Amino acid sequence: MSRQVHFNFGKKLSRRTVLRGTAGVGIAVPWLSAMQKAFAGPEEQKTPRRFVAMTLGLGLHAENLNPEKAGRDYKPSPYLEKLQDIREKFTVISGSSHPHVSGGHRAEASLLSATPMGSGAQSRTTISVDQLLAKHMGHHTRFPSLVLSSAGNASPSYTENGSMIPAESSPARLFMQLFVNDSPADQAKQLHRARQGKSIMDLVAEDAKSLSRELGAGDRDRLAAYFNSVRELEKRMAEAEQWAHLPKPKVDSKKPIDISNPNDFIGRQRLMNDMIRLALSTDSTRFVSYHLGGSGGVVPIEGVEEGYHSLSHHGRDEEKLSQLALIETSIVHAWGDFLRGLDGIQEDGGSLLDHTSVLLTSNLGNASSHDNRNMPVLFAGGGFRHGQHLAFDQKKNYPLPNLYLSMLQKSGLEIDQFATSTGTMTGLEPS
Repeated sequence: MSRQVHFNFGKKLSRRTVLRGTAGVGIAVPWLSAMQKAFAGPEEQKTPRRFVAMTLGLGLHAENLNPEKAGRDYKPSPYLEKLQDIREKFTVISGSSHPHVSGGHRAEASLLSATPMGSGAQSRTTISVDQLLAKHMGHHTRFPSLVLSSAGNASPSYTENGSMIPAESSPARLFMQLFVNDSPADQAKQLHRARQGKSIMDLVAEDAKSLSRELGAGDRDRLAAYFNSVRELEKRMAEAEQWAHLPKPKVDSKKPIDISNPNDFIGRQRLMNDMIRLALSTDSTRFVSYHLGGSGGVVPIEGVEEGYHSLSHHGRDEEKLSQLALIETSIVHAWGDFLRGLDGIQEDGGSLLDHTSVLLTSNLGNASSHDNRNMPVLFAGGGFRHGQHLAFDQKKNYPLPNLYLSMLQKSGLEIDQFATSTGTMTGLEPS
């Protein structure tokens, strides 16, 4: 018996149309506007550009992070003192935030999308910057992107229709996905899923084409956009089938052992950082988001006696600030070691860090008061001229989406706006 896919479009196509088949198959369409690729130049650049976003759920204390002086001759802040050997590899950015974003912890959803969001229940985000890159350029690697976390499956990575992409929190499972070849039976299952998906897309396209004759001009435009999304899904299915035939890269590293202590925040950060470095160096992926949510318990660092989340809500208590500084110093130092690791891997035209934009930020500029203004921002690599402190107005913040636009353009996307950006970031120049 032939399969049929039935539609429930009503009078017009919805951005959130779900196609359901008689066998219980449901397909959510991720994009219903004309899908023009924004990728500039030839499909494959000689040296690939990469992006890693590391996002913190509990911020970084501004007084310990941001230097007092702006420019290139700034004196390092307490958190940056031990990063001076790589000073020319990163930029400190203060006085910036996402315009029209509030809501405290809820603003995590806007971290990488910069979608205006408040505390209202109707607030909804859209595509994050890592997924925009993966959409247009992720087909060059086995994994278009990696979405990771230190614990749980929450992430700041979102699709166009506002669906959160669940994160992988186990370095051991990630290692298996990246470097351990699937069994013949598992490969067969992957191929079956890819081929079944493509056949469903064919049926959907047939039915949609017949439906178009009954629609008005406006609905036909919506349907044309839908056809583009169908073709994009077909392409992804075909790519999935191709990768299923290819062996995974071999690495000297052994499968890591997951850290069982949920409060070992720094240990988990460093272990996942090692996995991200391996993924990038083997070109398994080029776009990564890694969310480091806040541990509620006591981080095992000498001198820390109170839970991390409680310390972040310090109320300017000196003892709490002292303990918080121990944790946050370790977070920044681990980030610095990640940069050093990338900088030590050479490839055509420079190091892996030279070709990888690495962001460290948080939706909370002040975790104690849940303030989303004055976000902490460290930005490294990616072919920019670093070694500076870009200090913008603490009261009238500079739009952080401008940084995202600078990075996207440097990565090869021909776009002139991202979210609420007003242009590329002032003072951030290509190297």
